[in-house]
Amino acid sequence: MQIDKLRGEQLDELFDAILSLKDREECYRFFDDIATMSEITSLAQRLLVAKMLNEGRTYHAIVEESSASTTTISRVKRCLTYGNDGYKMVLERLEKNEPENEQE
Repeated sequence: MQIDKLRGEQLDELFDAILSLKDREECYRFFDDIATMSEITSLAQRLLVAKMLNEGRTYHAIVEESSASTTTISRVKRCLTYGNDGYKMVLERLEKNEPENEQE
């Protein structure tokens, strides 16, 4: 894993902080403080691209709907194909919880 190069106390604390968040509102508050709007937008866009690729959407359709560059789409696709299944794990969990998410 690429992130192993960063593994350590600082990253552990960041992940522990994220895991301590109780709901979506706490996420909004924390991420508003810790990241720029551009960083947050990029992360959200990558997740959307992963979801769309997972659904079998074409690059053209993804560019049109998400405004992601083809470079971003290619990077996300590489992670989906050769990565550590992080996107796959999260997308499966989100799919299972869709009815719950729609009610919030």
